[in-house]
Amino acid sequence: MELIMESDHIEDYLEKSSVIDYDHPLIAEKVSEIRGRASAVEEQATLAFNFARDAIRHSFDAKDRMVTISASEAVAMGTGICFAKSHLLAALLRGLGIPAGFCYQRVMRQGTPESGYALHGLNAAYFYGVGWVRLDPRGDRPGVHSEFHLHEERLAYTLDTSRGEYDYPYVYRRPLPSVIQAMRDSADCDTLFYRRPEAITKEEAFGQDTATTGTRG
Repeated sequence: MELIMESDHIEDYLEKSSVIDYDHPLIAEKVSEIRGRASAVEEQATLAFNFARDAIRHSFDAKDRMVTISASEAVAMGTGICFAKSHLLAALLRGLGIPAGFCYQRVMRQGTPESGYALHGLNAAYFYGVGWVRLDPRGDRPGVHSEFHLHEERLAYTLDTSRGEYDYPYVYRRPLPSVIQAMRDSADCDTLFYRRPEAITKEEAFGQDTATTGTRG
């Protein structure tokens, strides 16, 4: 897939915020630990990816009702859905000086069109000499597996476009406001499961691919 960037300025994919809070002591400590374990950028990125994927429980898989949003919240509580885990991976990578953005897919909530659709959050990171690479720190479960790889996408889900699933090409500099709002408006993960946005809207899209957003499916 040819990715479409929200910004042409690489420094926009290094900014910090209250959600991508790599200046928080918990994130800064993990970044320092990674730097102490590896000096090569690819090795550092692999360690960051594995931590976000494996050390943070996916809330839906673990049946954990707590909603975490920021990178530091995910680390502090040890849990988060795909969005929180992508916020964490972006914070770790940006803290390491590796540009990182946010990507989304439209997936069936429970494997059937009748169950409805929801956005799934993942990342893209920029590596000099390679370019932008999508990474999915969702966390493994039976039938779902992702890996860090610079030259071949190994994402969590294989999408079924014939049943309304869709892979968006956009790389955002910040998490989608609609995603953050849904998380903030949900008292628990049971509510959030159904409150997640169903698609990227035309207003949220950019570039040449807006015809495939919104009401697809």
